Amino acid sequence: MRMLTLLGLPVALAATACAAPERLPPLSPRAAELIDPRLPVRPEPAPQPPSPALAARLAELIAQARRGDAAFRAAAAEAERLAAAAGARESESWISAQQALSAAIAAREPTVRALGDIDAIGAEALARQGGMTPGDVDALQSAAAEVAAIDGAQVRRIDAMQARLGG
Repeated sequence: MRMLTLLGLPVALAATACAAPERLPPLSPRAAELIDPRLPVRPEPAPQPPSPALAARLAELIAQARRGDAAFRAAAAEAERLAAAAGARESESWISAQQALSAAIAAREPTVRALGDIDAIGAEALARQGGMTPGDVDALQSAAAEVAAIDGAQVRRIDAMQARLGG
């Protein structure tokens, strides 16, 4: 029995010698350990309001998009009603629905223009000033998101009508 144990020892040693070497972590300091704890931590900057001129212009563009959306909703409702009643492709009722759809698409113009004007404000500030204050950036992004949501809802309604009319 003792002989069997002694024979197993060289086999076990040989097997462990063939195993891959274990990767040990480096002993150099980690990045977090290099930070001097005596350095003061800067507080987050207080949110800044946008410039009054920018705030007024963005409010005007948002109002324009909302007015345009009201006109679009009326035109889209009529187009949806006609699309639901449309007959075969190129029938008189289908053509009437297509015309109403075109009117709804045209009614999107104030919203699309407002969205483009908001983008242009940001692009002009970058070109002219090289950037914007954080308050102006926040206001611009908020206005862009609001108008983009209106635009997205309009696009989905138009797409649904186009699908219904087969176009």
